[in-house]
Amino acid sequence: MQDFFRNSSGKRIGHRTLLLIFGFVFLVTLFILLRKFYNANTVIVPTNGGTYIEGSVGNMQSLVPWFTVTNDVNRDIVSLVFSGLLKYDPVAKKIKEDLATLRVSAEGKLYTVKLKEGIVWHDDTPENPHPVTADDVVFTFQSIQDPDFPNQILRQNFLGVSIEKIDDRTVQFRLDEPYSFFASNLTLGLIPQKAFEGVPISKFDQVLDFAFHPIGAGPYAFKSLVPTELSTEITLQRFERPIPPEHRLNQVIFRIFPDYSTLLSDIRNLDGVRNVPQDEVGNNLIPRRFIAVQYSLPQYVALFFNLDKTILQDKNLRIGLQKATNKQMIVDAIHEKLVVDTPLLELDATDWRYVYDPKAAQGAFFESDWNLPEKVRLQRLLEKHEANSFGALKISPIVLLDTGAILAVTGSLLDADVGSTLNGLPISVHPDNPDEWIAALPTHGGTGSLKLGDNLVRLLDKKGNPIDSFYVWRTADDREYKRASIEQDFLERFIRTRNGDLTGENSITVADLYLEKGMLRRRLTTDPFDIRINSHGDRLSLVLLTSPSPPQYQKVANLIAAEWGKLGVHVSVVIPKTRQEFEDKLVSREYDMLLFGQSLLDNLDSYPYWHSAGMQKLTDSKFDLRIDAYNLSQYSSIAADGLLEIIRKTGDDKERQDALNKLQDVLRDDVPAIFLYSPEYAFAYHETVKGIELQSLSLHSDRFTTIHNWYLKEEKIFKPGKSWWSFTPWLFTSL
Repeated sequence: MQDFFRNSSGKRIGHRTLLLIFGFVFLVTLFILLRKFYNANTVIVPTNGGTYIEGSVGNMQSLVPWFTVTNDVNRDIVSLVFSGLLKYDPVAKKIKEDLATLRVSAEGKLYTVKLKEGIVWHDDTPENPHPVTADDVVFTFQSIQDPDFPNQILRQNFLGVSIEKIDDRTVQFRLDEPYSFFASNLTLGLIPQKAFEGVPISKFDQVLDFAFHPIGAGPYAFKSLVPTELSTEITLQRFERPIPPEHRLNQVIFRIFPDYSTLLSDIRNLDGVRNVPQDEVGNNLIPRRFIAVQYSLPQYVALFFNLDKTILQDKNLRIGLQKATNKQMIVDAIHEKLVVDTPLLELDATDWRYVYDPKAAQGAFFESDWNLPEKVRLQRLLEKHEANSFGALKISPIVLLDTGAILAVTGSLLDADVGSTLNGLPISVHPDNPDEWIAALPTHGGTGSLKLGDNLVRLLDKKGNPIDSFYVWRTADDREYKRASIEQDFLERFIRTRNGDLTGENSITVADLYLEKGMLRRRLTTDPFDIRINSHGDRLSLVLLTSPSPPQYQKVANLIAAEWGKLGVHVSVVIPKTRQEFEDKLVSREYDMLLFGQSLLDNLDSYPYWHSAGMQKLTDSKFDLRIDAYNLSQYSSIAADGLLEIIRKTGDDKERQDALNKLQDVLRDDVPAIFLYSPEYAFAYHETVKGIELQSLSLHSDRFTTIHNWYLKEEKIFKPGKSWWSFTPWLFTSL
């Protein structure tokens, strides 16, 4: 038996060595089993910790909710530092509770908010408690109502609202009229009253200590602002609050770069990138290991008609311009995807889609008395041809006669007796045919003379009553006569084509003709398109104003000008050099058409943009101009106004939906604008960041409404009901 335990060389193996071998095998087996057990009975879950760093391009500005009016990185920071009474939920697409609960009266005019317990400001300490109170709520909103408040646009949201403190945690907002979207106004971040004590309201936007070191009640507290060589760095620290949800990231750092190239140079130190740009072919400019998420906001870009302009008050012209706009070509050119046909973005417009139709556009232009010069010329030729086709006079419609020559005209005496006159000259019996008359029309001037150009030859009876008339065009130039002869040939071929007597290559339509030096010839591919004119001789020329940014606007404006130019509409594109110059022209309505975007925010309220109350009141004084006049088309409709008021006031979902459907029909029929597209944006994050789902955003900053789901760190935990004590039962069931 002892000989059995030998090694390969024949030597005996000792008991201690044998025990070591068995012990090693047992431990390895146990480790494998434990690992298998652990992997089978645990799950990976997010855990707290880590710092998320996001890069963006822009400028550091005031971090005060009152004055964060642009949809940029500053609003992103404000959304984390400050919290409102309520908040927008991009998952449910509704306004929900945040720092307070909300109760709305049955008639929709009384909004009662009650602060949740234990809410404090970021500077709260055991030694110096600083709770969020009803006084802070009243201060935040009553300050906005003051006539001296620096942000007059925000002030408009609280006109006709009385604010009353009920107790230390309860505030009531009483509205003069029901307003179903008022809850959206209560998402504004609350501001501590103590931070502005002793400051005049008119100077609130100048409190720089607070603006660049803000104190809020949001999930993250402001920690530092540090300018670096490449960027401005703002660090936020997680702030423990007694209300859900719990946030996992310890810190959020924003790095604001001057341009995207500088941002990319620091990409290794970033976890996310805000508003990723595209290259020339529409691909997102993101590095490897970053994931790009496309999203859209409730926004649309449109071409607004200024209905104060007489030329654009013609509905048929507006319809023609709409039909002449190739939206798909536009979105493809600027690498967008979402074509928009209505400003009411909550509606499903699949039952009615805009159709690009240049032929229908030309028909609408014709109905509005705007015609291409070729069409006008052809119409006049047709009228003359029609007039010349009937009656006693038979003359060549074009003649080549030098000055001093005469044109002999003959006719039947059955139609005109001797004593009748032709152009005031008496007719006589033809010397070679007694049944005909003859008259000689001079070219040297005087009675009956044919002048160069158009002439109307009149045949009158003895009593001076008209018998017939005939249009004759005269020239003394051989080249002009040749051009006129070619034009007459095209006229005849057009008539035969129209009557169905001529088809194929020899047929002629208006599109085949080009007006040159007052006469028609066949159009060449190199010929430009002339500008349409009306019966008064006015040219169809429009001024299109757009903003210097974003750069896509300039490209879209030029595309529209080029496409409409092919149909005879001249568009002068005006792009001011500065934003201020553009806003001056915008406010004073110095345009025929405006290419611009509008944002509906979370409530999708179209009232400010399409109700007549939003029209600019134009007077002789620029001080009467309103910056909050958002009705960019100067559109006024009793029907639209009534429907917009119902949509704002009603609390009945069915009534609101019915009003929206009717409003869409009204706007579609009135054509106050051409709605083009809804911009798409891209947000990129590193693959190590987990839990990001953007959902239905209303602002770029809304991506942070779900930041509590974001995480950088993970850990394994046992499944419910499992622990290390479960190993032995698991082992026996596995054997």
